[in-house]
Amino acid sequence: MLATIQFNSRKLQIDLSQPLDISIPITGKDSNVNAWYLGPPKIEPETIDGEIISVEQGAVVNFNTITFNPHSHGTHTETVGHITEKVYSINKYLTQFFFLAEVVTVAPEKLGDDYVISRKQLQFALGNKKRDAIVIRTMPNTREKFSRQYSNTNPTYLLEDAAEYLKSKGVKHLLIDLPSVDKEQDEGELLAHNAFWNTKGKLRLDATITEFIYVSNKIEDGMYMLNLQIAPFENDASPSKPILYKVIE
Repeated sequence: MLATIQFNSRKLQIDLSQPLDISIPITGKDSNVNAWYLGPPKIEPETIDGEIISVEQGAVVNFNTITFNPHSHGTHTETVGHITEKVYSINKYLTQFFFLAEVVTVAPEKLGDDYVISRKQLQFALGNKKRDAIVIRTMPNTREKFSRQYSNTNPTYLLEDAAEYLKSKGVKHLLIDLPSVDKEQDEGELLAHNAFWNTKGKLRLDATITEFIYVSNKIEDGMYMLNLQIAPFENDASPSKPILYKVIE
Protein backbone atom coordinates (compact mmCIF):
# COMPACT_ATOMS: atom_id res chain seq x y z
CA MET A 1 0.00 0.00 0.00
CA LEU A 2 2.16 2.82 -1.32
CA ALA A 3 1.43 6.50 -0.78
CA THR A 4 3.07 9.48 -2.44
CA ILE A 5 3.32 12.64 -0.34
CA GLN A 6 3.97 16.07 -1.76
CA PHE A 7 6.29 17.73 0.77
CA ASN A 8 7.21 21.26 -0.30
CA SER A 9 8.85 20.72 -3.70
CA ARG A 10 9.57 17.02 -3.11
CA LYS A 11 7.54 13.91 -3.70
CA LEU A 12 8.12 11.28 -1.01
CA GLN A 13 6.88 7.72 -1.18
CA ILE A 14 6.04 5.60 1.86
CA ASP A 15 4.61 2.11 2.32
CA LEU A 16 1.60 2.33 4.63
CA SER A 17 1.69 -1.45 5.11
CA GLN A 18 5.08 -1.19 6.86
CA PRO A 19 4.48 0.92 10.01
CA LEU A 20 7.21 1.18 12.65
CA ASP A 21 5.63 1.63 16.06
CA ILE A 22 7.92 3.51 18.49
CA SER A 23 5.50 3.68 21.43
CA ILE A 24 5.67 2.00 24.83
CA PRO A 25 2.25 0.66 25.87
CA ILE A 26 0.56 1.00 29.25
CA THR A 27 0.18 -2.54 30.61
CA GLY A 28 -1.26 -2.26 34.12
CA LYS A 29 1.57 -4.44 35.45
CA ASP A 30 4.12 -3.65 38.16
CA SER A 31 6.79 -4.01 35.45
CA ASN A 32 5.27 -1.14 33.44
CA VAL A 33 7.79 1.61 32.74
CA ASN A 34 7.53 4.27 35.42
CA ALA A 35 8.82 7.67 36.56
CA TRP A 36 7.95 10.58 38.84
CA TYR A 37 7.44 8.61 42.05
CA LEU A 38 4.06 7.07 41.29
CA GLY A 39 2.95 3.48 41.61
CA PRO A 40 2.15 1.40 38.53
CA PRO A 41 -0.91 2.07 36.39
CA LYS A 42 -4.01 -0.03 36.98
CA ILE A 43 -6.29 -1.73 34.46
CA GLU A 44 -9.03 -3.44 36.45
CA PRO A 45 -12.62 -4.54 35.91
CA GLU A 46 -15.22 -2.38 37.61
CA THR A 47 -17.49 -3.78 40.29
CA ILE A 48 -21.16 -2.76 40.07
CA ASP A 49 -23.69 -3.88 42.71
CA GLY A 50 -21.19 -6.44 43.92
CA GLU A 51 -20.66 -7.93 40.46
CA ILE A 52 -17.19 -7.88 38.87
CA ILE A 53 -17.80 -6.82 35.27
CA SER A 54 -15.48 -9.27 33.54
CA VAL A 55 -16.32 -12.11 31.17
CA GLU A 56 -13.86 -14.27 33.11
CA GLN A 57 -15.96 -13.61 36.23
CA GLY A 58 -19.25 -14.46 34.48
CA ALA A 59 -20.30 -11.06 33.11
CA VAL A 60 -21.31 -10.64 29.47
CA VAL A 61 -18.73 -7.90 28.77
CA ASN A 62 -15.33 -6.70 29.95
CA PHE A 63 -15.59 -3.26 31.56
CA ASN A 64 -12.19 -2.09 32.77
CA THR A 65 -11.32 1.18 34.46
CA ILE A 66 -7.84 2.46 33.70
CA THR A 67 -5.92 4.61 36.18
CA PHE A 68 -2.66 6.12 34.94
CA ASN A 69 -0.64 9.29 34.56
CA PRO A 70 0.43 10.05 30.98
CA HIS A 71 3.72 11.58 32.11
CA SER A 72 4.68 8.59 34.26
CA HIS A 73 3.39 5.45 32.60
CA GLY A 74 4.19 5.28 28.90
CA THR A 75 4.66 7.13 25.64
CA HIS A 76 2.99 10.52 25.82
CA THR A 77 2.90 13.76 23.87
CA GLU A 78 2.66 17.12 25.61
CA THR A 79 2.14 20.78 24.78
CA VAL A 80 3.56 23.89 26.42
CA GLY A 81 0.55 23.62 28.73
CA HIS A 82 2.63 21.13 30.68
CA ILE A 83 4.62 24.03 32.18
CA THR A 84 2.27 27.05 31.93
CA GLU A 85 -0.49 28.31 34.20
CA LYS A 86 -2.83 28.60 31.25
CA VAL A 87 -4.16 25.30 29.96
CA TYR A 88 -3.11 24.42 26.41
CA SER A 89 -4.79 21.14 25.52
CA ILE A 90 -2.91 18.64 23.37
CA ASN A 91 -6.24 17.82 21.73
CA LYS A 92 -6.69 21.44 20.58
CA TYR A 93 -3.13 22.46 19.74
CA LEU A 94 -1.88 19.36 17.93
CA THR A 95 -3.93 19.67 14.75
CA GLN A 96 -1.65 18.04 12.17
CA PHE A 97 -0.37 14.50 12.50
CA PHE A 98 2.10 13.76 9.68
CA PHE A 99 5.61 15.22 9.76
CA LEU A 100 8.97 14.72 8.09
CA ALA A 101 11.24 13.31 10.80
CA GLU A 102 14.86 12.39 11.30
CA VAL A 103 15.83 9.47 13.54
CA VAL A 104 19.16 10.02 15.26
CA THR A 105 21.13 7.89 17.70
CA VAL A 106 23.07 9.62 20.46
CA ALA A 107 25.50 8.28 23.06
CA PRO A 108 25.01 10.61 26.05
CA GLU A 109 28.04 12.57 27.27
CA LYS A 110 29.26 12.61 30.88
CA LEU A 111 28.91 15.99 32.59
CA GLY A 112 29.81 15.88 36.26
CA ASP A 113 27.52 13.30 37.82
CA ASP A 114 25.08 13.47 34.89
CA TYR A 115 24.71 12.10 31.39
CA VAL A 116 23.50 14.66 28.89
CA ILE A 117 22.71 15.29 25.22
CA SER A 118 24.53 18.35 23.93
CA ARG A 119 23.99 20.87 21.16
CA LYS A 120 27.15 19.65 19.44
CA GLN A 121 25.82 16.10 19.26
CA LEU A 122 22.54 17.21 17.69
CA GLN A 123 24.32 19.53 15.27
CA PHE A 124 26.44 16.60 14.11
CA ALA A 125 23.39 14.33 13.81
CA LEU A 126 21.21 16.79 11.89
CA GLY A 127 23.77 18.75 9.88
CA ASN A 128 21.98 20.95 7.34
CA LYS A 129 18.83 18.78 7.24
CA LYS A 130 15.50 20.53 7.68
CA ARG A 131 12.98 18.41 9.57
CA ASP A 132 9.63 18.96 11.28
CA ALA A 133 10.46 16.35 13.89
CA ILE A 134 13.47 14.70 15.49
CA VAL A 135 13.37 11.23 17.04
CA ILE A 136 16.22 10.73 19.50
CA ARG A 137 17.36 7.21 20.40
CA THR A 138 19.83 7.11 23.28
CA MET A 139 22.49 4.50 23.88
CA PRO A 140 22.56 1.90 25.30
CA ASN A 141 19.30 0.89 23.66
CA THR A 142 17.81 -2.24 25.21
CA ARG A 143 14.28 -3.46 25.82
CA GLU A 144 14.79 -2.63 29.49
CA LYS A 145 13.32 0.73 28.44
CA PHE A 146 9.89 -0.96 28.44
CA SER A 147 10.08 -1.72 32.16
CA ARG A 148 12.69 0.54 33.75
CA GLN A 149 11.76 2.28 37.00
CA TYR A 150 13.26 5.75 36.52
CA SER A 151 12.35 7.46 39.79
CA ASN A 152 15.42 8.67 41.72
CA THR A 153 17.86 7.44 39.05
CA ASN A 154 18.89 10.80 37.50
CA PRO A 155 18.32 9.77 33.86
CA THR A 156 19.98 11.37 30.85
CA TYR A 157 18.55 14.74 29.77
CA LEU A 158 18.97 17.49 27.16
CA LEU A 159 21.11 20.50 27.85
CA GLU A 160 19.36 23.84 27.45
CA ASP A 161 21.43 24.84 24.43
CA ALA A 162 20.55 21.54 22.74
CA ALA A 163 16.85 22.41 23.03
CA GLU A 164 17.61 25.97 21.87
CA TYR A 165 19.35 24.52 18.83
CA LEU A 166 16.33 22.39 17.89
CA LYS A 167 14.09 25.44 18.22
CA SER A 168 16.44 27.47 16.03
CA LYS A 169 16.35 24.69 13.41
CA GLY A 170 12.58 24.91 13.25
CA VAL A 171 12.01 21.46 14.75
CA LYS A 172 8.40 21.45 15.96
CA HIS A 173 8.17 17.93 17.38
CA LEU A 174 10.78 16.47 19.70
CA LEU A 175 10.56 12.76 20.49
CA ILE A 176 12.92 11.05 22.94
CA ASP A 177 13.24 7.68 24.69
CA LEU A 178 13.62 9.18 28.17
CA PRO A 179 11.08 10.16 30.86
CA SER A 180 11.89 13.85 30.37
CA VAL A 181 13.97 16.21 28.29
CA ASP A 182 15.01 17.81 31.59
CA LYS A 183 17.02 16.70 34.61
CA GLU A 184 15.00 14.75 37.17
CA GLN A 185 15.83 17.15 40.01
CA ASP A 186 16.53 20.67 38.71
CA GLU A 187 14.72 22.87 41.27
CA GLY A 188 11.89 23.44 38.82
CA GLU A 189 13.99 25.20 36.17
CA LEU A 190 12.89 22.91 33.29
CA LEU A 191 15.50 24.53 31.07
CA ALA A 192 15.03 22.32 28.01
CA HIS A 193 11.22 22.46 28.14
CA ASN A 194 11.29 26.25 28.43
CA ALA A 195 13.88 26.66 25.68
CA PHE A 196 12.09 24.39 23.21
CA TRP A 197 8.72 26.06 23.77
CA ASN A 198 10.24 29.56 23.85
CA THR A 199 8.51 30.59 27.07
CA LYS A 200 10.54 33.82 27.24
CA GLY A 201 9.12 34.94 23.90
CA LYS A 202 6.24 33.95 21.65
CA LEU A 203 5.03 30.55 22.82
CA ARG A 204 5.40 27.74 20.30
CA LEU A 205 1.84 26.51 20.76
CA ASP A 206 2.09 24.09 17.82
CA ALA A 207 5.28 22.45 19.12
CA THR A 208 5.18 19.18 21.09
CA ILE A 209 7.46 17.01 23.16
CA THR A 210 6.98 13.25 23.18
CA GLU A 211 8.74 11.25 25.89
CA PHE A 212 9.08 7.56 26.74
CA ILE A 213 9.35 6.28 23.16
CA TYR A 214 11.31 3.17 22.20
CA VAL A 215 13.11 3.02 18.85
CA SER A 216 14.07 -0.54 17.98
CA ASN A 217 17.66 -1.20 16.95
CA LYS A 218 16.23 -2.53 13.69
CA ILE A 219 15.18 1.03 12.76
CA GLU A 220 18.08 2.76 11.04
CA ASP A 221 18.97 6.41 11.51
CA GLY A 222 17.62 8.56 8.71
CA MET A 223 14.54 10.19 7.22
CA TYR A 224 11.01 8.97 7.93
CA MET A 225 7.44 10.19 7.80
CA LEU A 226 6.07 10.41 11.32
CA ASN A 227 2.40 9.86 12.14
CA LEU A 228 1.95 11.26 15.65
CA GLN A 229 -1.24 9.74 17.02
CA ILE A 230 -2.82 10.85 20.31
CA ALA A 231 -5.93 10.06 22.30
CA PRO A 232 -8.37 13.02 22.40
CA PHE A 233 -7.77 14.09 25.99
CA GLU A 234 -8.45 17.72 26.90
CA ASN A 235 -5.23 17.85 28.92
CA ASP A 236 -1.69 19.14 28.61
CA ALA A 237 -0.59 15.62 27.64
CA SER A 238 -2.04 12.46 26.15
CA PRO A 239 -0.87 8.89 25.74
CA SER A 240 0.39 8.69 22.19
CA LYS A 241 1.37 6.24 19.50
CA PRO A 242 4.03 7.65 17.17
CA ILE A 243 4.42 5.61 13.99
CA LEU A 244 7.32 5.93 11.55
CA TYR A 245 7.25 5.13 7.84
CA LYS A 246 10.52 4.72 6.00
CA VAL A 247 10.82 7.05 3.04
CA ILE A 248 11.43 4.99 -0.09
CA GLU A 249 14.28 6.47 -2.10
